[in-house]
Amino acid sequence: MSSEVFQCLRVTESPDGSFSQTVSTRSIDALPDGDLTILVQYSSLNYKDALSATGNRGVTRDYPHTPGIDAAGVVTSSSTNRFRPGDEVIVTGFDLGMNTDGGFAERIRIPSQWALPLPGEITLCDSMSYGTAGLTAGLCIRALMEGGVTPDKGTILVTGATGGVGSLSVAILNHLGYQVTALTGKPDRHDFLTGAGAAAVLDRGEFLGQPDRPLLKPLWAGVIDTLGGKPLDVALRGCDEFSVIAACGMAASIRLDTNVFPFILRGVRMDGITSQNCPMQIRETVWAQLANEWRPDVLESLTKECSLPELPDRIQSMLNVETAGRIRVRCSTS
Repeated sequence: MSSEVFQCLRVTESPDGSFSQTVSTRSIDALPDGDLTILVQYSSLNYKDALSATGNRGVTRDYPHTPGIDAAGVVTSSSTNRFRPGDEVIVTGFDLGMNTDGGFAERIRIPSQWALPLPGEITLCDSMSYGTAGLTAGLCIRALMEGGVTPDKGTILVTGATGGVGSLSVAILNHLGYQVTALTGKPDRHDFLTGAGAAAVLDRGEFLGQPDRPLLKPLWAGVIDTLGGKPLDVALRGCDEFSVIAACGMAASIRLDTNVFPFILRGVRMDGITSQNCPMQIRETVWAQLANEWRPDVLESLTKECSLPELPDRIQSMLNVETAGRIRVRCSTS
């Protein structure tokens, strides 16, 4: 048995049903089974992590628990031929941070099938400026491109644009030569969005106030939607012919009440995007693009960094809809 210990953010449930987050010391022996043990240097904060950290049973069933659906670090122990001690790896999604202790810790132990080698052109630190949000944004952009949406086709609408997926989508699309319109309900974040690369910023209230007609004026060659609900309906009705929607979120609603005219009269295509169980071959392709030709110059400016002890405050800010861009978590300095 090992006596080695590590620090982590542990979420516990009180007898009254409330949840609290504290930095705790755990033994490596307490980690779940797996053939890969990783010294985590960086993680990132996603909305799913904030839900897990506050007791959302739809994300995490049992507590105590360590959230963190992202991790980037160095392999310390491997019982598989795929990796050796010293290898730098990225882990995002699968069950990490949901019902398997996650990346808000100095150590994780996982099935090796969840890990991918860090692309040589990016650092562990920068990889967690992307995290799951970056992978999701990359998958959305991949869907637009596969649907034939090139920069010359017209404007791309990004909804929920101040969030992690939204802001990275704006930045990457702008870097690739697309004209982007960002939709937000935060009037104080317009400068943030233009700095990320948006050519125009739309107010969400004004956007949702458009006429309730089956089709609106065709404006969008493509849409990356993180909201669902009414914003997705309005975006769909405003799509141009043969445009593509990449639907990846439900920040506004899980429901979609719309009509078929955009599909059968304008040939609009809507792709569902999920990064959690995305096949490894696609992950590796998208991560290589994020590390190279898709990497925006503003990546670091979209990112704020915090330590494990600072995480509870950042989690609350995210739940209060007070954050913008990405929050990278520094888990270890060793």
